[in-house]
Amino acid sequence: MFATIAKLLARRILVSIPILLLVSMLLFMILRVLPVDPAAMSLPPNATIEEIEAKRVEMGLTLPLPQQYAIWLSQVAHGDFGTSIQLRTSVTRLIGQTLPATIELAVLAMAIASALGIAGGLLLFYLRGTRSETVLDVGSIALLSLPEFLWGLFLILLFGVWFEFLPFTGVLSAGYQKPDITGFLLVDSLITGQFATFWNAVQHLILPAFALGVSFSPPIMRVLRSSLLDVYQDDYIHQARLRGLSERRILIGHALKNAILPTLSLMGVQFGFLFGGTLLIEIIYSYPGMGNLMVDAIRNTDLPIIQAVGLTYCVVVLVISILVDSLYLILNPKLRTR
Repeated sequence: MFATIAKLLARRILVSIPILLLVSMLLFMILRVLPVDPAAMSLPPNATIEEIEAKRVEMGLTLPLPQQYAIWLSQVAHGDFGTSIQLRTSVTRLIGQTLPATIELAVLAMAIASALGIAGGLLLFYLRGTRSETVLDVGSIALLSLPEFLWGLFLILLFGVWFEFLPFTGVLSAGYQKPDITGFLLVDSLITGQFATFWNAVQHLILPAFALGVSFSPPIMRVLRSSLLDVYQDDYIHQARLRGLSERRILIGHALKNAILPTLSLMGVQFGFLFGGTLLIEIIYSYPGMGNLMVDAIRNTDLPIIQAVGLTYCVVVLVISILVDSLYLILNPKLRTR
């Protein structure tokens, strides 16, 4: 099994390389078409034309685009995404500071979406043929029709402003010090034994993660219900009934193992979309992740940051896809023989 998984990983990594190259090329070329002069933006407003031209030469902007791209790609391969035009600091450092926060938000949101989706799918299937199924089905469609930013605003008004149960800005309340070991706040607070900081960080994550999780749970719910309906047509389900197994044992012990496989594939795709969907939620909740960094960079036309964040999103989505394919291979023995 491990050899098969290793071959799959190697194959997927090889396929990912040209995808990354294509994405990086598109990012670089499209941003260079914009009517923006990075050299002029990196200098004071009173800079002379001569100073701007000298800066353009220094930044390599006078070179042909293919040569500029080759230089930038070589720097990226060595972990250097350049320097932010507005912030005057290393873009690699900025990505390292904001990426862990976005990953924590996306992982917690996906856990919520998976829990709600699987529980809802099982409930929909269990209630099949009843009036309750129709009510729950309409409810899932209503959840599906509301985007994550509306959920974010609704949760702020309800639990942040009205009931004042949970904080809804930033990652920590005033008076808490953020530990810095791995860059992941939840992990670092546990490593250092700062459990009060950990709980405060979790409280700040609940609303944005729930806003994302609720909006991405209905597709999981509906696909799982459809998969269970298909699986229940198979012969082994009827044979399990003839052996006297209870419906609950048949559902959890037999049908769910096969029905979860297409649901797992959807969850991998959903996680990729969810990771990109953190952008609006981070803005709404003033959450210091890559989404906020990207919006600020777009507002200031900070090309090095835009390029780095776009490429980072692509890498994360590809990694998620590879991990999901590996998990699918582990859970589905039939694929190991191919």
